[in-house]
Amino acid sequence: MALLERVATLIRANLNDLIDQAEEPEKMIKQVILDMQNQLLQVKTQVAIAIADQHLLMKKEQENENAASEWVRKAELAVEKGHDDLARAALERSMTAKSMSASFAEQVADQTAQVENLKTALRKLDLKLQEAQNKSDVLIAQHRRSRALSKASDAQTKIGDGSKAAAFDRVKHKVQHAEAVAHAKSALAADSTGNSIEDRLAALEKDDRVEKLLAEIKSRKGV
Repeated sequence: MALLERVATLIRANLNDLIDQAEEPEKMIKQVILDMQNQLLQVKTQVAIAIADQHLLMKKEQENENAASEWVRKAELAVEKGHDDLARAALERSMTAKSMSASFAEQVADQTAQVENLKTALRKLDLKLQEAQNKSDVLIAQHRRSRALSKASDAQTKIGDGSKAAAFDRVKHKVQHAEAVAHAKSALAADSTGNSIEDRLAALEKDDRVEKLLAEIKSRKGV
């Protein structure tokens, strides 16, 4: 039956493989669990119906078995009363009931096998559902970790790209060059300030010597 085929497909499903193949593993595992829950409910319903049918067939089998026995009793009564024609008719009815009982017995056997198949499928699907529910959080967490690791690896690869590294080196060189120029200008400014002071002091010393020489001349001349 189609229901058991769908259940068998779910039971055989490998959750790890499904997650690896899915584009959106979290949605996939939730959908698988939902499908299992729906199928489990359907199987439970079918098991209940199958058991009810089994009981009905067993009841029909027993009723025909009882009827066959009852017609034999009536045939015996008819013989005792000397009514062989009634006895023959009762025996024919007994044989028909016996045949019907045998037919129902075969149906009971088939239905019993069907009930057991459904019960087995129900147990397996229930275990598979429990496994899926227990594994879902772990499998989803594993997938998230692998996805994060993949993104980290991609980022690291992009950082290690030669063109970006070269661009970074060029910027670094420009910054270092600008710092060097700024230091040079600062040193030149300091040197310029220092020379100006030295020149002024030298001029003062020169003026002082000139004044001293002038005073000596005036002293000699008595001026």
